[in-house]
Amino acid sequence: MNIKEAKNYIKDSVTIYLKKDEEGEYRIPIVRQRPIFLLGAPGIGKTAVMEQIAQELGIALVSYSMTHHTRQSALGLPFITHKEYDGKAYDVSEYTMSEIIASVYDVMAESGIREGILFLDEINCVSETLAPSMLQFLQYKVFGRHQVPEGWVIVTAGNPPEYNKSVREFDVVTLDRMKILEVEADYGIWREYARERGLHTAILNFLDLKKEDFYQVETTVKGKNYITARGWEDLSQMLELYEEEGIAVEEAFIGQYIRNDRVVKEFSAYYDLYQKYKNDYNVEEILSGTISEQAKDKARKADFDERLSLMGMLVDTVQQDIKENMRTSETLHELMNPLKALKAKSESGSSAAELSELLNRQAEARIKSMESLQKAGALSVREKQKSRAIIRFMEETVRLLRAGEAENGADAFAIVKSNFDEQVAAYKQDTGRVKERMHGLFCFVEDTFGSGNEMLLLMTECTVQPDCAKFIAAYGCEDYQRHNEELMLTERGDSILEQIDSLIDL
Repeated sequence: MNIKEAKNYIKDSVTIYLKKDEEGEYRIPIVRQRPIFLLGAPGIGKTAVMEQIAQELGIALVSYSMTHHTRQSALGLPFITHKEYDGKAYDVSEYTMSEIIASVYDVMAESGIREGILFLDEINCVSETLAPSMLQFLQYKVFGRHQVPEGWVIVTAGNPPEYNKSVREFDVVTLDRMKILEVEADYGIWREYARERGLHTAILNFLDLKKEDFYQVETTVKGKNYITARGWEDLSQMLELYEEEGIAVEEAFIGQYIRNDRVVKEFSAYYDLYQKYKNDYNVEEILSGTISEQAKDKARKADFDERLSLMGMLVDTVQQDIKENMRTSETLHELMNPLKALKAKSESGSSAAELSELLNRQAEARIKSMESLQKAGALSVREKQKSRAIIRFMEETVRLLRAGEAENGADAFAIVKSNFDEQVAAYKQDTGRVKERMHGLFCFVEDTFGSGNEMLLLMTECTVQPDCAKFIAAYGCEDYQRHNEELMLTERGDSILEQIDSLIDL
């Protein structure tokens, strides 16, 4: 299976394992909760998937690589204690708590979240002294004499023997206690993730042309050559920072992440071309509709890879605009409930000081919730950005209230609503700007390429990218509808439009 299928399977399994009966007991006892064993080549995204699952389910995540553990750190250190049996005193060996189990308790204490995933990577590469204890752990969830707390699901991962000389083959007794998922690299699935995470357009365009270079592991006379999803993602982050600082991108730099000489040379050459295309075509002129006919003619006559790069740059720019816009929409909608609570308080006669204090408590509660999720490893980048925007609005509004001269709660709420209305107005103005840029993009593609492959690429990206699809559903796009009316998400669009209209009804 691919990594997306594995993610859905694990997410469903975790949900079932955490299901309780009417007495609050877990429906499946802990000894019957088979650990999941994710078996796949290195760097295909196993760890990233676990982070996504924890964030989506709102549970904690504790991750460990088992190759870093000795028997003592995993099982606990021995110490001598004194006990009495049948009236006689004895010295008895006991063990301190496992470092791994202690980490689970630490996360629960710090975050307040009682359920989660204990993810143990490279479990089939444990040391020889630790290997015998793994069977007990996989069956009874026990390290040493301490059990994994209830509400914690065990997910493990490892590499097949051909990728790691340290791999130990599990026997049938061990395998029979796990749910085994064999995962293979799949560029199409990874591309969805990469586009959502905003990976560098040059990388995606290059791999669209050369999908076979997405993932490779091979042995040559010079040693191991390998290209992994992790390598491309790490390279993407560094490319963006290099570009911000104006640092030249050399082959040696690319080779630190892509360990294949041929692919390094080819991507380096393509990246240089990509930078040339960025200079040759002014993206802002295209999206604003001021691009010259001469530039359009140049694009028409360009080679396929040049047209693909141009389309990638254009689509990426617009989709980043849309992503920011939809995140702002989510922020404004999430502010509705706390502001409605303020309105109710003001109408019931609360003073300006009381409203200020209520809003301040709401901001503090939001900060505490964000910190809790962050400590639990269950806070996504998008959720963090949204929470910070909500907190900024609340703190800014508290400052306005405390600095103002509101005589009563009604006056104070008027200040709050005015600040919120300004945010809504700015959001609607940005929405209009994004719609104009989308129209500019469609006009350019229609005028330059007609209904060819470039339009097909644009329509596909608008359909499969979640934020873009939501934006079109919410605000409509005549250009998109004209080219593919049957893909319009009418019902979803009506729902979102109703929510947006409600922003002005506070």
